[in-house]
Amino acid sequence: MPAALWIAHVTVTDPEAYGRYATLAGPAIAAHGGAFLARGGRFVQLEGKERPRNVVARFPSLEAAEACYHSPEYQEALSHARGASERELVIVELTE
Repeated sequence: MPAALWIAHVTVTDPEAYGRYATLAGPAIAAHGGAFLARGGRFVQLEGKERPRNVVARFPSLEAAEACYHSPEYQEALSHARGASERELVIVELTE
């Protein structure tokens, strides 16, 4: 199975609540084989809506990334991000 990238574009509206999300999300992502490649670094917005925080994580497969998203651990983390951020999240399978 090809690896996959989890790509999130985020505007944080409540830093305290979003901090709780970040504390819980990292271990949930790691538990599903995810590893962060980029978290909030410099970027250049060329098209679309600019979000000041961009996160990219690599997973062993699209299925692993999707399982992570639906896991109880990640959903618990996500409960802190809802209402504390505006975000888009997409999982993209890598072409080999």
